[in-house]
Amino acid sequence: MPSDDIVVLKEVHKSFGEAEVLKGIDMACRRGETMCVVGGSGAGKTTLLRLIVGLDKPTRGQIFVDGEDTVPMGERELNRVRRKFGMVYQYAALLDSFSVLDNVAFPLVEHTKLSAPERRRKVLDKLAALGLGENELTKFPAELSGGMRKRVGLARALMLDPPIVIYDEPTSGLDPLTSRSVDELIDETRRRFGVTSLVITHDIASCFLIADRAILIDKGQIVARGTPTDLAHGESDVAREFVLRSGIDVDALTKQRAKLRGQDAKPKPSQPTLA
Repeated sequence: MPSDDIVVLKEVHKSFGEAEVLKGIDMACRRGETMCVVGGSGAGKTTLLRLIVGLDKPTRGQIFVDGEDTVPMGERELNRVRRKFGMVYQYAALLDSFSVLDNVAFPLVEHTKLSAPERRRKVLDKLAALGLGENELTKFPAELSGGMRKRVGLARALMLDPPIVIYDEPTSGLDPLTSRSVDELIDETRRRFGVTSLVITHDIASCFLIADRAILIDKGQIVARGTPTDLAHGESDVAREFVLRSGIDVDALTKQRAKLRGQDAKPKPSQPTLA
C-alpha cells in the first residue's frame, strides 16, 4: 500500500439483510488532498461514510486508516482510530444549548485533561485561524449565520488536530453564495492545516471547485473516478448524465477553481491509480 494513501478501501461490500448497499468499493484517499464522494440520494454515500469512520462494519472487504486495518478492531481500538477523523456534519450539528466556546471545546473536555483556561486558549487559537474572534465565544448557535455555524463546526472538528477531516453534505441547505464560501473554507483548511479532506456530497458544483479527485457512486458501485473534469467528459455515461442534469457550467467552474487554487485553468490528466 503506497505510503501517501491514508484511507484505503479494498473490495468493500455492505448488506442489510437481503439488500446489498455497497458492491465492491475500491478507493484510496491520499494525504493532503481533497476527495469528493458524489452521488444522488440512496447511492450509498452515508453507508460508505459510516464504514470509513468505524461506526459500522462491512459485510466483507478491508478498510485501512493510516495503514491499519480497522475491520477486525474492537471498540477500544476503533475509538483510538476515530480520533484521526474530524467530522463536520450537515448543518454543522452544533449543540443548541452550548455556547460557541463550549461547542468547540467539547472534544477537549471528552479526550484531554486540559484546564478550562487552556481549553479556552486553544479554542480562541482555532477560531482565529478560521476567521472568528473572541466576540463569538459567548454566542449560541441560533445567533450565528449559516456560514459562521459551519466555521464553528469546523473549529470543533479540528480541535484534536486530526489528519483527516470528513465533511458530510457541507453545502446542503445553504444558498449558492454561502455554499461557495463553504467551498473556500474547505480548501483554505486543507492548505492551512495540511489535512486530508473527504467530502460526501451531492453538490457537483462544490466537487468541481474543491476536489483533487472524485468518485461517483450509483446504486452502491463506483461508476466513475478521476478529476471532476474526468467525470464530466470521461467514458462513463452515468457520470456525464449526472453532471449534465446538475445544470452546472463546467467551463465557468473550472475557471473559478483555478482562481481558488491559484493554478492553471487547464485540466490535468488524472493518475491511473485507485480513486
